Amino acid sequence: MNILSTDSVTRRFGDLAAVDHLTISVESGETFGLVGRNGAGKTTLIKILTTLLPPSSGTASIAGCDIVHDAAKVRQLIGYVPQLLSSDGALTGYENLLVFAKLYDVPRADRESRIREALAFMDLEASAGKLVRTYSGGMIRRLEIAQGVLHRPQLLFLDEPTIGLDPMARHAVWQRINQLRADYGTTVFLTTHYMDEADELCDRVAVMHLGKLAAFGTPAQLKASVGGDTTTLDEVFEHYTGGITESGGTFRETARGRRTARRLG
Repeated sequence: MNILSTDSVTRRFGDLAAVDHLTISVESGETFGLVGRNGAGKTTLIKILTTLLPPSSGTASIAGCDIVHDAAKVRQLIGYVPQLLSSDGALTGYENLLVFAKLYDVPRADRESRIREALAFMDLEASAGKLVRTYSGGMIRRLEIAQGVLHRPQLLFLDEPTIGLDPMARHAVWQRINQLRADYGTTVFLTTHYMDEADELCDRVAVMHLGKLAAFGTPAQLKASVGGDTTTLDEVFEHYTGGITESGGTFRETARGRRTARRLG
């Protein structure tokens, strides 16, 4: 059963079609990956699906709720962890979660148990009373995921969840993402520039290129479409987009990405 469906979703900025008649579906309980070069339209699509930007045309729904006409309901159904830091370094981990519990209207009677459960799930119990500015990059990412799932969303959007993290921290985040589905049945929609991440985590992957859907399928299906058993997702990406994966685009995007990596490091 699909939890997310889009039908010819398009977003134009003047003559530019940032997202061009995109039709995809995400099955309930799966981890879905969206990859593409900078400027492919990934960020615009995420903004549309999280109700931050209306589509110019086409429709999309989450758990049967239209993202335009039922936007308030959609926001209750989803969680969103942006690429940029969303935790306050001047607050403790516990205090950050308390703020998000209030923002998400978690019932007062449930807040303490939800916060403690989220801290335990993300292995942050021992650091709950420490200021977030003392956390490592991996701990910050885990806290942000805890913030995103505090209200128990059906669908969690993760934008570049492991950018700037060392290999050990990346794998710790991978483990928690896999646990979200195993323990809570959470559907995960993530964007990434790491093809090994998409291969490891995702049941299906969509490749965007110049606003359009260039390829769509399981990692195995995508590899088979290009070569065979020895083909990598990096080669798949290069085949469908005409270039290697990059984690920086414009000067502003590069500066922002490096600031994030520096703060997480």
